[in-house]
Amino acid sequence: MPTSLPSETTMYTALLEKDPAYEGIFFAGITTTGIFCRPTCTARKPKRENVSYFPSTRAALLSGYRPCKICRPLTRSGSPPTWLKPLLEEIESAPETKIKDHDLRTRDLDPNRVRRWFKKHHGMTFQAYQRTLRVSEAFGRIKNGEPVIHAAYEAGYESLSGFGDSFKKATGFSPKGSAAGRIVHTQRILTPLGPMLAGATDDGLCLLEFADRRMVETQMQRLGKRLNAEFIPGANPHIEATRHQLEAYFAGTLQKFDIPLVLAGTPFQQQVWAALQTIPFGKTRSYKEQAEMIGKPTAVRAVARANGDNRLAIIIPCHRVIGADGQLTGYGGGLWRKRYLLDLEIGVLSP
Repeated sequence: MPTSLPSETTMYTALLEKDPAYEGIFFAGITTTGIFCRPTCTARKPKRENVSYFPSTRAALLSGYRPCKICRPLTRSGSPPTWLKPLLEEIESAPETKIKDHDLRTRDLDPNRVRRWFKKHHGMTFQAYQRTLRVSEAFGRIKNGEPVIHAAYEAGYESLSGFGDSFKKATGFSPKGSAAGRIVHTQRILTPLGPMLAGATDDGLCLLEFADRRMVETQMQRLGKRLNAEFIPGANPHIEATRHQLEAYFAGTLQKFDIPLVLAGTPFQQQVWAALQTIPFGKTRSYKEQAEMIGKPTAVRAVARANGDNRLAIIIPCHRVIGADGQLTGYGGGLWRKRYLLDLEIGVLSP
């Protein structure tokens, strides 16, 4: 487990600002109360002299601190709350089921509370999320040769016109054109560094970004144009494989990913991304060395830009590229995430 931490000034500022970029980077122990918190805890912030910092929950617990009941630092960042899990399991196991506000109330759920959670974590209301799941299910059936009318009714639609409207709104094309259309299914994957957004087509993983990165929406727009595809929530076996392999990576038991990848970029970008995948686990390379490796020694800045356009964080390890002077530079997920990943890999090689 990585042990390096940002400066105390940086961490205290992150604590005051509830900065989500530092989720998983440190935990704050409050000496006056004996509890420890996430950087994003909403409780009143303590005085600087009353805070101790830890790289892990284990370190905080071993120092005698108790987990905060407000921010619950022992749960992974982004985990669905306990009260919501039964609903999520229900709609994922039976996406054709339509659950309306009065149905939520019969399950002792506040519709407004559910709506706020889905808007925050998926950018859409609960009802919209249900519709996209139904469309995703129907899309899969049609792609596998099932007639449109059967797919519509199996997805819970009572009319073909209503199904057609919902399908086109979600995907950008009609059900009849779905054989030629392309969908990128998306899901959130929880990691020690916060939630990541994963996207995959039938051919492989095409997106893996930290969910709080400002460039996520721009990357999705660029990727959508490159692949001529639309993004909708839904299950995908490549995402499940990514979830399991990331868990093994963070646990220190996996050093090389073997997930099929869809690399949508210019020939130069693909050349740079291919070079990134040759950097050994736990090792680093400078931007200059990377440029020399692809036979373009003067293209250092272009290489750096291509690294920044990498849409598959961790899987394509741009975190292993550093400055010529050995300093950490240029990581879209934040330099402290980069430090964490490098420390994790070095720690695995030198336990």
